[in-house]
Amino acid sequence: MIAYYAIIGHEGKTPGILEAILAVPTRGGIVFSDIEALVIALGGDVREGSGSRIVFELKGSRQYLHRPHPGKEARKYQVEELREWLKELEVTP
Repeated sequence: MIAYYAIIGHEGKTPGILEAILAVPTRGGIVFSDIEALVIALGGDVREGSGSRIVFELKGSRQYLHRPHPGKEARKYQVEELREWLKELEVTP
């Protein structure tokens, strides 16, 4: 299990992002760059693929998404995919 408070503390912006991703019903308006920052804060890696494809890697597992354009917010289906991926990796608040 990854305890994200141990990684970034209570003062950071990232805990709110994790809570927003894990929230049901799925929230809209989550900024994609904040998701990237969360994965990095959890010790993961974010790499760019071809076009707008982004590869998130955490604990040896990968998740592929497309960076939204022209907007900056992740789509709800992307947030739902991330939620399932983070649950599989046992990332909890």
